[in-house]
Amino acid sequence: MKHHIIHILALSALLGSCNNQESNQQSLIEASRQELATALSERDELLALVKEIATATNQLKHLESIMTLTGSQSKENPSHSQILTDIAAIKQTLERRRKELSELEERLKKSSLFTDDLQATIEALRTQIDAQAEDIAHLQAQLSIANNRIWRLTDTVDSLNVTVAETNSELDASRNESIKLENELNTCYYAVATKGELKEHHIIESGFLRKTKLMDGDFDKNFFKTGDKRSLRMIMLGGKKVKVYTNHPSGSFEIVDVGEQKALKIKNQEEFWNLTDYLVVQVD
Repeated sequence: MKHHIIHILALSALLGSCNNQESNQQSLIEASRQELATALSERDELLALVKEIATATNQLKHLESIMTLTGSQSKENPSHSQILTDIAAIKQTLERRRKELSELEERLKKSSLFTDDLQATIEALRTQIDAQAEDIAHLQAQLSIANNRIWRLTDTVDSLNVTVAETNSELDASRNESIKLENELNTCYYAVATKGELKEHHIIESGFLRKTKLMDGDFDKNFFKTGDKRSLRMIMLGGKKVKVYTNHPSGSFEIVDVGEQKALKIKNQEEFWNLTDYLVVQVD
């Protein structure tokens, strides 16, 4: 009986030992699964960082290609303010990725799956981030230089615009002065009146046995009408008798009948006004 009890206790101990081994193996399997899941998750994070860093490289290359353009060759080219915004966004994203890479590295170092190759990969990614940061600093410097050139050119353009405006104003003033002078040079004066009216306004002075004097002294200039030598071709005189006091070449004009009135027809304007700007005609 005693021998039977010992046999039962031994069998129970053996079964307990088997159960403990099975439990330990199950725990190891679960731990391995958990570590594998963690490793896969961290691998996926690392791959995502690789893609993001590659995207940042492409973005920087795109910005560099824009910055190297000598001029605005396309309406789709972004403005300097847009480039500044893009650079700031990439710079902020790089800082976030640098932090994420450091945190991921710390977690990976605690894993049994961490290897030298994985460390080399992380270092390569860190080097890429540093290089991209240098590219951003270079782009910011280029953009600053470009902005300074634009400001200088803008000042030059503004100065030139002021100069052009002033020059145009001077040209307009000179042109107006030239037109005014030309009009003055082509202004002519004519008076058509009876002998009494001409005497009254001191345009002619005559007396018995005395030669008639024309506009000798303070004659009334307001009595004269004004005209333009270039366009004045016919002056209506009225009356039946006509006497021209001023000196005009005989071939440059003629007295003609227009209906029942007399008229002075200027045949050659330049020749007619060559000797004087005044025309005095007496009608009776």
